[in-house]
Amino acid sequence: MPETVEIGLGRSARRGYHLHEISLVPTRRTRGSAVVSTSWQIDALAFDLPFVAAPSDATVSPATVAEIERLGGLAVLDGEGLWARYDDPAAELEKLDGETATLQQMYSRPVSPELLRTRIAELRAAKARVALRLSPQHTAELAPHALAEGVDLLVIQGTVISAEHVQAPDIEGLNLKTFIADLDVPVLVGGVTNYQTALHLMRTGAAGVIIGYGAHLGSTTHSVLGIDVPMATALVDAAAARRDYLDETGGRYVHLVAYGDLASGGDIAKALACGADAVMLGEPLAQAAEAPGGGRYWDPTAAHPRVPRSSVVDFATAGADAADRPSLEELLVGPTSDPTGERNLFGAVRRVMGKCGYSTLKEFQKAELIVTGGR
Repeated sequence: MPETVEIGLGRSARRGYHLHEISLVPTRRTRGSAVVSTSWQIDALAFDLPFVAAPSDATVSPATVAEIERLGGLAVLDGEGLWARYDDPAAELEKLDGETATLQQMYSRPVSPELLRTRIAELRAAKARVALRLSPQHTAELAPHALAEGVDLLVIQGTVISAEHVQAPDIEGLNLKTFIADLDVPVLVGGVTNYQTALHLMRTGAAGVIIGYGAHLGSTTHSVLGIDVPMATALVDAAAARRDYLDETGGRYVHLVAYGDLASGGDIAKALACGADAVMLGEPLAQAAEAPGGGRYWDPTAAHPRVPRSSVVDFATAGADAADRPSLEELLVGPTSDPTGERNLFGAVRRVMGKCGYSTLKEFQKAELIVTGGR
């Protein structure tokens, strides 16, 4: 299949591939999962799993941050979420009925910088590493409060961001390059969809770049905005940008974090093989007994006051007792009796790395891929 196709007279489009359209190819040598390492490190932060929990109030609360860290991952708290707006977010979550209008009402209360600082202090008191997400629009306003309280990783994340955002003449935009240069903590920025934007964001000094906007079952970004991210192609392009940036800087490595279209262990493995250093997961964690959303999932775009770009996903287990839902431990590292690949996600990754003959994530990025066209 040609990489570029003509879609009409004088206009062509590039062909992109989603993760479900490619497959991994085992090599002649295999390894036991016991000798496979899934460890990952960004800046001075080291983790047993290449896993970042997406900043959704449905899955990440101050309580789940500590549990996710215990299991080997990093949870990102939404600095503009319910925990930074309400003294008692649990009471607000009980009002959730799955309607977008209800979400918009819940998130209409302004973010409280004092509450934001309180939540960070709570995480520090629990001796958890603190990763905080802020939107590009509110980073300049809220970041000083977060940094003063102490964060280990700052995540500046929107649906799609760039290093050259232009606003109205009377509004001062966020200059990522100068902003990041003044920080003592690593910064993860995104989402990104192509080579050029990835390269530009690497040049801001970011420690990592998020690839994708978190597409999931409830995402409507593709229909509302007409934007879609073929994750396999986007990751391979971003990996090419990383190689060029390595040459440009004489060895500065920028991490790639895949975010979107990741529902199973196989999806995660393919994202890592395409060049990701880690994955950001939201929806796969929503059914966990510990998840504050009670079996529902939404991302920050679902509550946008003017143009919501995601609906609330209500799983079959929504509203069920926590005892009837799998634990975060089962979902992430098992064991499990579920054969769908949607539980023990990183046990599956460890196994496929062994079957493809690789011992580390860096080696696994060289795994052979084949286009299957989706199944």
